[in-house]
Amino acid sequence: MSASLSTHVLDTQGGRPAEGVPVRLYSGDDLVSEGVTDGDGRIGELAAGLEPGEYRLVFRPASPFFRRLEVEVELGEGHFHVPLLLSPFSCTIYRGS
Repeated sequence: MSASLSTHVLDTQGGRPAEGVPVRLYSGDDLVSEGVTDGDGRIGELAAGLEPGEYRLVFRPASPFFRRLEVEVELGEGHFHVPLLLSPFSCTIYRGS
């Protein structure tokens, strides 16, 4: 079995999805996949068919303070969803369902 990954970004200050946020997925230094959030702030399938292991998600929001947000995740088998909640003054990344 393999792993898959999706994400979305929410603008918590404006109370709306964050459209147009570039997101990249790396395994080590190798770019695995990249995408840009849609009008609903989502990338429904950033990557599928991944081998379980460590990956880095890199978000590049259009924020006055946060220019690059990066998180390392350990993916097992199955689907994983990693949302980002963002405002000009704070951010939260969590494992969604």
